[in-house]
Amino acid sequence: MSDIDDLARHVIEGCRERTWTIATVESCTGGLVAAALTEIAGSSAVFDRGFVTYSNTAKQELVGVEPHVLEAHGAVSEAVARQMAEGGRARAATTLCVSITGIAGPGGGTERKPVGLVHFACAGLSGTVHREERFGDLGRAVVRRRSVETALSMLADALSR
Repeated sequence: MSDIDDLARHVIEGCRERTWTIATVESCTGGLVAAALTEIAGSSAVFDRGFVTYSNTAKQELVGVEPHVLEAHGAVSEAVARQMAEGGRARAATTLCVSITGIAGPGGGTERKPVGLVHFACAGLSGTVHREERFGDLGRAVVRRRSVETALSMLADALSR
């Protein structure tokens, strides 16, 4: 069993005990967090939906990220991650929503926003928590896997807040 499986199981069981529900809003992970959660038997009791918002248009249309925020900060930013999580939670009417937006590589990075930069947000009952990770240019698969682990860890942390 992988760390991802353990984390996902912990999140699903914790939400089931509390009768909480979950949504995800994913960009660079393309639905991998939703897949990890739904791999767990019984997840349908707490997992409501996953939004894959790879494009800026999808971020705006599906979860209400404001165009001026995208223009001012770029898709890979704290401001956009927060709006993704809060918008996903509002649109799905769930207890928790985690969001991920980043640059998995191998291209697409800049000096200011390098490959491996990922922003996360988790919106829940006690507000929205942001986390930034700079995984480095470790390869697309590694950045995406670490992003899934981070997102699941944030959901697990929200269970104790």
